[in-house]
Amino acid sequence: MKRTPVVFIHGAWLHALSWEPWVERFTGRGFRAVAPGWPGEAATVREVRAVPGGLAALGLDDLTEHYAGIVRSFDTAPVIVGHSVGGLVAQQLITSDIGRAAVAIAPVPVNDVPVNDVPAVPGEGLVTLTPEQFHHFVANTLSAADAGRLHEAFAVPTSYRLLTDLGRPAGPRGPAAVADVGRSARGPLLLVSGQEDRLVPDAATRAVYKLYGDTAAVTDLKQFANRAHSLVVDDGWRSVADHVLGWLHEQGIRGGPAEH
Repeated sequence: MKRTPVVFIHGAWLHALSWEPWVERFTGRGFRAVAPGWPGEAATVREVRAVPGGLAALGLDDLTEHYAGIVRSFDTAPVIVGHSVGGLVAQQLITSDIGRAAVAIAPVPVNDVPVNDVPAVPGEGLVTLTPEQFHHFVANTLSAADAGRLHEAFAVPTSYRLLTDLGRPAGPRGPAAVADVGRSARGPLLLVSGQEDRLVPDAATRAVYKLYGDTAAVTDLKQFANRAHSLVVDDGWRSVADHVLGWLHEQGIRGGPAEH
């Protein structure tokens, strides 16, 4: 029996290494789990911070095409798990019938659902969050010390061009920030929100969930109380990961021979 692949897609201001505990947990359940970085993203947080220029020109189209190619490269259709902008990409792919199932965690909203603003950012190039901004916008349910540790471990600059594609800071949304919410011929989709999320409020994820109301395809919603945008990397990440694993099991999607 082949192992079911899982492709993890991280969001803005986090490095792909932020998924390492998830990769280990899913691998232990028999999945073939991978967390490939964004195009132009160096292998370590230190390297990205030292030479971040490879991310500067990155737009949403680039990100979506990059992960579409990765998902299509597997012999067995993967599960796609995305956080933040990665959650938007996961929805774009599954509604284009790319992938077996998708999980969008604190996803940047698709279509006409409004987005929250971000800290004041420069008009070009790269955007970096200070530890204080990271605490306020990403890890607001944590202590300053715990948020600081996450910032030190995983925070990297992101592309201003990508933020403008997403309608951040306040401005018109790019045409790529869409998903075919009416498509019924797709795999199941799980939307996950954090009740205290300041970057992608729970209300925004619920509004996106309502957009899928007219499709016959499986679409589920899960809210985690008292959790912020950092819910995939803070100390409570296991509860989110295990809910995702349980949901996949309910959809009949299992890892493979190593699962127990």
